[in-house]
Amino acid sequence: MVVKESYQFYSDNIPVEININSDPNEFVLIYEVKISQISANTELILDKIRFELIDKVDLGVADITNPKRYEIIKEKFKDVIISLIKRYFPDLDDKSTDFFTTYLMHKSFGLGKIELLLDDANLEEIVINNAEEPAWVYHHKHGWLKTNIFLKNDEMIKNYAAIIGRKAGRSISSLTPLLDAQLETGDRANATLHPISLKGSTITLRKFAVKPVTMTDLINNRAIGLSAASLIWTAVEFEMSSLISGGTATGKTTILNAVCSFFPPNQRIISVEDTPEIKLPKYLHWIPMVTRLPNVEGKGEISMLDLIVNSLRMRPDRIVVGEIRRKREAETLFEAMHTGHSVYATFHANNAEETINRLTNPPIDVPKILLPAISMNIVMYRNRRTGIRRVFQLAEITSESKANVLMQFDFKSDKLLNANRSIKLMPDLELQTGLTPQEISQQLKEKAEVLAWLAKKNINEVDGIGKVMATYYTSKENLLKFIGKNA
Repeated sequence: MVVKESYQFYSDNIPVEININSDPNEFVLIYEVKISQISANTELILDKIRFELIDKVDLGVADITNPKRYEIIKEKFKDVIISLIKRYFPDLDDKSTDFFTTYLMHKSFGLGKIELLLDDANLEEIVINNAEEPAWVYHHKHGWLKTNIFLKNDEMIKNYAAIIGRKAGRSISSLTPLLDAQLETGDRANATLHPISLKGSTITLRKFAVKPVTMTDLINNRAIGLSAASLIWTAVEFEMSSLISGGTATGKTTILNAVCSFFPPNQRIISVEDTPEIKLPKYLHWIPMVTRLPNVEGKGEISMLDLIVNSLRMRPDRIVVGEIRRKREAETLFEAMHTGHSVYATFHANNAEETINRLTNPPIDVPKILLPAISMNIVMYRNRRTGIRRVFQLAEITSESKANVLMQFDFKSDKLLNANRSIKLMPDLELQTGLTPQEISQQLKEKAEVLAWLAKKNINEVDGIGKVMATYYTSKENLLKFIGKNA
């Protein structure tokens, strides 16, 4: 077995070591989780302590189901745990006591070893397919990996699904065997119970990125080039609407979030999402809104359409929509574009031409005459074998509602190359700004310099990039001078 990569992180008080291994007997890499070993005898004693805890500590339903009160639970347990541990392990030090406390919390009210994986910043997805095979994870660098974590039986998976449901205020049972929930942490959870899922009950956890990928990261990771990024920035600066297309997990929301960092500081932004993934600089005039699923009685749902319609009454300058899925959502957004709002959204389509075809045919069925309101179509691509994500196409929508690809990804050179001359975007820029082609070219060059400097200095925090953008809009000459002196 060959170790491809190793790293360590902490999950609460538990040090976790990860090895990414290549096993000649396996067709995929192994995600090996290593924590301090607990002997069988110690495990038995800890189980005894756990049952005593349940008897000794009076917990209300709200304590168990509300993630915000997790620390309260922890404090309630801590004193009792310490007294019990001192009784069973009189010579144990404080560090080991903290370790056992966290271990017992995970085992009693969390997802056991799966709980540890939620703290690995390198993971995007954690999935349990059944009790017969190990849990899988999607690693941002290595793609899908098998873990060395097994769940004992299907009942344990069902129990974990119920815990997830309670934390989200939802239920899952044989009568309602499907669960789709958003946790307070921002993570998205899906669960299915056997026999709906034939091989066994399943859990899928999509992790919320605490630190979002920024334009600097995308440039340094070769997902986008400076010329494409500066063109997108110019379109955003002058309030041209953009649609980001791509297949599942290609990075549509990632690029949307990065594009939003180009917004000027003096405009009102409303974002609408199913899951809160957009994260904008703190100084922006930004109102984030998220949908709400119906309660167990089927009441109280707030849909994407509800929020989009409501956002139009909030006097936005920019509207950001996590994803367009339905006809009415698309129609409302195009109405917003045609009434002077800048709109930025994602959409499932694999290329610019397919984007138009999907938008203008059932079930979306937007009239073709409305499409030119989209100034730019950014198409994302993911290589499923390597997990690498790239901007695949940069296109404009012509007055005839056709896609004109301005830049196309070349697989041999791993670069986004110029394709066709602009017949809509550039003329629109000239018309709406009064700038000459030479002045637009100069602006593109200046923006490329700023982006190159951000990439070189690895300024990749959302707020850090936001401050540079705000300085560009309020004091461009000073910023360019500073960059020149600090290149």
